[in-house]
Amino acid sequence: MPAIYLGKNPDRDRNIDEVCQQIRNIAKAGVFQTKYNFTILGIPRSGTVKGRGPSQYSEFVLAKDKNKDTPTIAGRVDADTYWERITYFLERVVPVAAEYKVKMGCHPQDPGVPAGYRGIDAVLASPEGLKKFVSIKESPYHGLNFCQGTVSEQLEKPGEQIYDVIRYFGSRKKIFNVHFRNIEGGRLNFRESFIDNGSVDMLKAARVYKEVGYDGTLMPDHVPHVEGDENQYQGFAFAIGYIKALIAAVSAEA
Repeated sequence: MPAIYLGKNPDRDRNIDEVCQQIRNIAKAGVFQTKYNFTILGIPRSGTVKGRGPSQYSEFVLAKDKNKDTPTIAGRVDADTYWERITYFLERVVPVAAEYKVKMGCHPQDPGVPAGYRGIDAVLASPEGLKKFVSIKESPYHGLNFCQGTVSEQLEKPGEQIYDVIRYFGSRKKIFNVHFRNIEGGRLNFRESFIDNGSVDMLKAARVYKEVGYDGTLMPDHVPHVEGDENQYQGFAFAIGYIKALIAAVSAEA
């Protein structure tokens, strides 16, 4: 629904009405949580690199990104304009979500990018932006699809910084679900690694989710491509098994 991101009426209002109806529909179907994104940029990557064993890791290195100076169809969108479009959406949709008791988790901008990247000030591309986002329309039904991998991509030193970010949003009950994946590297230079060999200690991260009382799902996401496995079954199977082991380990701790 690009009109919502682009701020173009009358399509924007019609699309927002359609989103509100989707919320009513899923509540009637017994589904009380949903995810969405508010990105104009999509998910930029600069290519792939050799990973562990017969695998390839998706990579983002700003200096290698051939599209970094190519404008999107949105043209120039400064931070104030982006926030206006987000606020316009939230003010109309969050009350409906609250009425029907549907938690709406927004996925952060993947990855973190500098202001003006492709003409866009991507305001959801940093923890500070996400803090502002969750405060715009205060409600227990307005929060985050907390992609730990994406937020790690927004940090200079994710292996040191991600845990306090989890604590900030988790202690405020703004984490509705978690994309539990790892990266190797940090802001503007990272690779999407296997869950067990990136820059973040995933056992420590799992302990922090327990510490803040998070009771939702830890989902695998963006696994490496293994040679001969076009559907990524091996990568996802490995991630799911690793996540289950971490949950068992943390649950057994006093």
